[in-house]
Amino acid sequence: MSTYTVKAGEIERRWWVVDADGATLGRLATRVAAALRGKHKAAFTDHLDVGDAVVVVNAGRIKVTGKKLAQKQYVRHSGYPGGLRTETLERLLARRPEEVIRRAVRGMLPRNRLGEKMFRKLYVYASAEHPHAAQRPEPLDQMKEKAS
Repeated sequence: MSTYTVKAGEIERRWWVVDADGATLGRLATRVAAALRGKHKAAFTDHLDVGDAVVVVNAGRIKVTGKKLAQKQYVRHSGYPGGLRTETLERLLARRPEEVIRRAVRGMLPRNRLGEKMFRKLYVYASAEHPHAAQRPEPLDQMKEKAS
């Protein structure tokens, strides 16, 4: 008996929508990352992109626990002397709320070309409106029911 590997033509893609209003950042990001990877599917294959597309709405209304708003730092460096730039979660959430969710999900995906391919299927919007109505996305809460 050999292990079954799904072929590229057999992969079924779906669209999911997640409302981030009142959701905890890390818990939401893990559910979204699992859907992007395809871990909810019986035909999950770790070396292939079998995941689905995910639309996150109301990113500006995400919640975090504890003192993370003031204490969590996003750090980057330009490579030049004195080029260290830091920004708190509170400031980034006020300036670009979509980026907070993007960075949280990106950190949970593989760090290779496959992870980049998965990450491109994530669409994050600060408000409730999104331009993906034609794809008829379903609520991510139904994912577990459909997978069974």
